[in-house]
Amino acid sequence: MTDLEIRRAALPDIDAVLRFWREAAEGTSITDDHDGVARLISRDPEALLLAESGGRITGTVIAGFDGWRCSAYRLAVHPDHRRQGIGTALLDAAERRFTAIGGRRIDAMVLEANTRAHHAWGSAGYHREDHWRRWVKSL
Repeated sequence: MTDLEIRRAALPDIDAVLRFWREAAEGTSITDDHDGVARLISRDPEALLLAESGGRITGTVIAGFDGWRCSAYRLAVHPDHRRQGIGTALLDAAERRFTAIGGRRIDAMVLEANTRAHHAWGSAGYHREDHWRRWVKSL
């Protein structure tokens, strides 16, 4: 895509991001609401990256860093725009961010049943670590 732009999300983008995730992302989270995304953007204004083409969101990734680990979440590309390099461009932008702030390893959250995502992450050089499991508790 020649007109692809990667930029950080801002508070006015929240509703469009939530609509986008309903269309393009797999799975849901208790933080997939206006307040959750607002907290993310307010706490780390460079974490939520948007890919845009023609003024519309075509992809997202959250590139979070807690000072210890780099974490990638919500890599999503709109179904009408897949296989055009958008996911790769988003991951490249996330990796540049992580490198600039001293990150040393990226953990990616990928749904077990999302086999299409497994291929995308694998193509980008990521590998699955089967000896780890995610443990969660909602607050």
